[in-house]
Amino acid sequence: MTDRVRLSKRMSRALRHDPARIGIELDGEGWTSVDVLITALGVTRADVEDVVRNGSKQRYELDGDRIRARYGHSVAGRVELPAAVPPAVLFHGTGPRTADAVAAEGLRAMGRQFVHLSGDEETARSVGARHGGRPVVFEVDAAGAAASGVVFRHGNDDTWLADEVPPGLLTRRQD
Repeated sequence: MTDRVRLSKRMSRALRHDPARIGIELDGEGWTSVDVLITALGVTRADVEDVVRNGSKQRYELDGDRIRARYGHSVAGRVELPAAVPPAVLFHGTGPRTADAVAAEGLRAMGRQFVHLSGDEETARSVGARHGGRPVVFEVDAAGAAASGVVFRHGNDDTWLADEVPPGLLTRRQD
């Protein structure tokens, strides 16, 4: 594992899930001081800027002397990203234990701020594999969802976000 990946994982935990663990606080939209973060992590600003610029998931956002994770939070508060028009079809990967609930109830954010959707089936399958067992992929009628009032946000090049997606707009993909 590279140093960049290792630092990105540490930043993810601090900025998305458990800031108190390293003694930092996030404001209501997930921002904290870059100086506070680098001191808490024992790294340099250049290290953090490298992760922001070159990290594979484009997960972080710098604004002057502030930094935040753009999406994936399980902490209180809400990162507000502008609404965006999604592609006609998106995908969601999950594990086999939750697939039937997704089919029946739709996609809900659960412990996160948003439902995470992928622009391609391969990425969704990879995400679903993290949940154990053979991944299950759902095709999302994003155009239909948007037409029915679901608001989409662009998390990064590979990730789209929504508050929820009703079950009638999901199709379980066959392996």
